[in-house]
Amino acid sequence: MAEFLVKLADERGHVLEQVERGGSEKEIRERFSHQGYLVYSIKGRPAFSARRLFGGGAQRIKTDPFIIFNQQFVTLIRAGLPILMSLNLLSRRQKDPYFKGLLENVEERVKSGELLSDAFAKQEGITKIYTTTVLAGERSGNLEEVLDRYITFQKITATFRKKLMASLWYPGLLLIALSVMLVFLMTFVVPQFADLYSSMNTPLPAITVLMLNIGTTIRHYYYLILLGMVLLVVGLLAWVRSENGARTLDSLRFKIPKFGDIWMKYQISMFSRTLSTLLSGGLPLVPSLETASNSINSRKIAKTVEGAAQRVREGQSLSYSLEESKFFPDLAVEMIEVGESTGALPAMLNSVAEFYEEDVQHALTAALQLVEPIILIFMGLTVATVLISLYLPVFSLGSQIR
Repeated sequence: MAEFLVKLADERGHVLEQVERGGSEKEIRERFSHQGYLVYSIKGRPAFSARRLFGGGAQRIKTDPFIIFNQQFVTLIRAGLPILMSLNLLSRRQKDPYFKGLLENVEERVKSGELLSDAFAKQEGITKIYTTTVLAGERSGNLEEVLDRYITFQKITATFRKKLMASLWYPGLLLIALSVMLVFLMTFVVPQFADLYSSMNTPLPAITVLMLNIGTTIRHYYYLILLGMVLLVVGLLAWVRSENGARTLDSLRFKIPKFGDIWMKYQISMFSRTLSTLLSGGLPLVPSLETASNSINSRKIAKTVEGAAQRVREGQSLSYSLEESKFFPDLAVEMIEVGESTGALPAMLNSVAEFYEEDVQHALTAALQLVEPIILIFMGLTVATVLISLYLPVFSLGSQIR
C-alpha cells in the first residue's frame, strides 16, 4: 500500500498532519470523511528517497522517551484517569513534535471509537510487539499489568543493547584512527617524497615505486576516488535494503567466525524475551509466535519461528517445532521443553533470555579482547610498511655515500 501525507481538521478546528497508508487518495479521503474530519489535502509520498535509503522507512520513536511515556500512562490509568484524558495530558507535555503529533492522532482515533491498540497500530514507528501487547491488555481487562511487563521488557532490552554498543566503541575508534592515518600518509606524506625522488633522478626499489604511484594517483584523482566510494556506498545500501541483499547479508552474519555464534545467541535472547512478554500478557501461543517473528532482526530466525508457529497450530509442541527446524541451539530447545512440561513457559523463556544475554556479553568481551590487539598490530604493520618503503632509497643512498 502507498503512503500519503494527509492534512485535515477535526470538529473543533484542530489542524493535523499525518502519514496514512492506503490504496488511493480517494480511499483515504472517504475514510476520514466518514470519521467526521475535514480533509484539506492528500499528497502521495515518494516510494524512494535519500532518507529511506540511509535511514530506513518509517520514522522511529526513541526508546527512552517511549518508555517514560508508558510509565506515566500506566501511572495515570492506575490512578483512575480515563484513557482519553491520560493521552491528552501526556501529549500536551511532549516536547518532541513528531511524538506529540502521534499521541494527538491516537487520542483522536480513540475518541472516534477505535481501540487503543488499533490507534497505535496505524502510527508510523510503533512496533508490532507494542500494539499486540496493548491488544492483549485490552482483551484481558488488565492493561496496566500488561504495560508494566512491556516496560520491564523494554528496559532490560535497552540496557543490554547499550552495553553491546559500548563494548564496540574502542575497536571502532581504532579503525577510524587507522583510516585517518592512512589518508594522511597517502595524500600528504607520500606526494612529498614523490617530489623529492623525482628531482634526484635515481633508481628506486619496486616497493617505493608502488607506494609513490599510489600516493600520486590519489592526489591527482582524489575526486574520482571519492565519487567512486560514494557510489559504492550508495549501491551497497540499496543492495542491502533489497530483498535478496538483506537475505544474503543475514545468512553471511551467521557464517562469520565467533561473531556469527554471538549474533545467533543475541537473536535467540531477543526472541525469548519478546515471546515471554507476550505470553505473560495473556496472548495465545500462536499469535505470540507470529508477533515475535515480526520483531526479530534476523530473517532466517524469523522464518524459522514462522515455521514453528505453523507446526504449533497443527498441534505440535513449541519445543518439538523448534527442534524440527534444526537451527535453534539444543540448550534453548531443552529449556523451552522443560517450561512447557511444567506449565511455566514464560518464566523459562525469561531464563533462556537471561542465559544467552550473559553468554553474549562474555563472548563479545572475549572476542573484542582478541580483535583489539589484531587491529593495533595491523595499524603498526601498515604504517611501518609505508614508512620503510618511503625511506628505503634514503638508506640506500646513505650506504652508497659511505
